[in-house]
Amino acid sequence: MLIRLIGLVTIEPDGAAPQHLSSAQAQVAFARLILERTGGTDRDQLAETIWPEGLPDTWASALRSLVSRVRTFVTTPQDQPGVTPLVAQGGRYLLRIPQDAAVDVECAETAVTEAAEAYAEGAYAVAQQLAAGAVSNLRGSFLPSHEGEWVNAMREQLEEIRLKALETASLASSALGDEHHALRYAEEAVRRAPFRESAYRCRMAAHTRAGNRAEALRSYQQLREVLAEELGIDPAPETEAAYLELLRTPEPRAFAPRSAAGLDPVLMGVFEMDHRASAPRPCSLADHGCVTHPVTHPVTHPVTHPVTSFPAA
Repeated sequence: MLIRLIGLVTIEPDGAAPQHLSSAQAQVAFARLILERTGGTDRDQLAETIWPEGLPDTWASALRSLVSRVRTFVTTPQDQPGVTPLVAQGGRYLLRIPQDAAVDVECAETAVTEAAEAYAEGAYAVAQQLAAGAVSNLRGSFLPSHEGEWVNAMREQLEEIRLKALETASLASSALGDEHHALRYAEEAVRRAPFRESAYRCRMAAHTRAGNRAEALRSYQQLREVLAEELGIDPAPETEAAYLELLRTPEPRAFAPRSAAGLDPVLMGVFEMDHRASAPRPCSLADHGCVTHPVTHPVTHPVTHPVTSFPAA
């Protein structure tokens, strides 16, 4: 079972047609219940999430109606009669889903962590594939029809995960000599976070690996101007060190980019298994279409030479 919270809230049961949840209020209730299913969700907090501008006079009955709608949404034919996956207990709502169910935002967060570990270990192809899958899983908006403190906090958290995925994908692509994707990911990170120094350092690394030191230096100057004009600060010591290293390093030769054909379906943002692209380790979620772990057999990773790295902040 695959559960999507990005874009249209959907449950995709194994071997069955996807089920969509159209009500904006039911969507936000379902999203919070899913993401807090380990410890349950307080009834009053759930109500404040659904009605952030103030509770209606009949909020208790309205909440019961929404919970009933969510309960119907998550109940499957495999559930035993009289057994419901969503129960009220001690003023909290507890939602139980199958252990092998995959949630898109959770898959993305796990993949980003694994990608960073793989990059640190020098497994650049692994890092690229995992980070690209995380970027793909996070394409789209989180509950676009709803506002409120909880929703906004989740959006900020997911945006941070997305930025880390973009930066790791860019650095790994640079290390592989994949100039196209290295620049593509870095440029998107800069667009999304124009004051984020680590995103600029990724773009500097991508240009450096491509043999274009002038563009790398220009990226640094752009960052310096943006920080001075908008925030009144200088770049961090880490960024200054990267800049000085560029000045000391002779103009490098351009590297021939590796083929990235195996990543193309991932970059299209689909949850489909790509049998051409290999991933590093088995994943129990792969059968559900988790793009961050598209296959379940180990691969032999080529020996690569790392680019001068600019670590994320």
